[in-house]
Amino acid sequence: MASIYDFKVMNRQGEEVSLKDFEGKVLLIVNTATGCGFTPHYAPLEEMYKQYHDQGLEILDFPCNQFGHQAPGTDDEIHEFCTSQYQTTFDQFAKIDVNGEHAIPLYQYLTSQKGFEGFDTSSETGAFMDEFLKKDDPDYASTPSIKWNFTKFLVDRSGRVVERFEPTEDMAKVEEAVKAQLAK
Repeated sequence: MASIYDFKVMNRQGEEVSLKDFEGKVLLIVNTATGCGFTPHYAPLEEMYKQYHDQGLEILDFPCNQFGHQAPGTDDEIHEFCTSQYQTTFDQFAKIDVNGEHAIPLYQYLTSQKGFEGFDTSSETGAFMDEFLKKDDPDYASTPSIKWNFTKFLVDRSGRVVERFEPTEDMAKVEEAVKAQLAK
């Protein structure tokens, strides 16, 4: 079976980076977009990074333009937006596809480890996303694929994908899960 550390990704400069470089760290892997209703997630992500980086947290940001074409810029334009608007300092990689035939192997692996388990439809945002996605595909929830920008995968220090958070999930819950992994 593959390990998260078997994968290589491209950084913004077009250089290959091995995820083995992050071995022993707690990882939060996120597909992002600069023009999305969830873009403000950059703020709590950066806060988490500042607060927990010294304890072993790494946030890996993968811009993706597959959902509503909400990340249309170049890698440099996206990086400039994130650093100027949200003062992000965590690692941002080259823009990728997370679904479909061009999905990078890392995301194929992530979704094979933690598939889609639904939105919390008791929340207004979760109910909206459920209805929004059902309009185009009534069976959208039947596949493990990424459903929208700012889906987050939590990886423990041994490289195991332990949780998946949909973009509608409260960021406080994400932070609690991160803190729990860092404490182990």
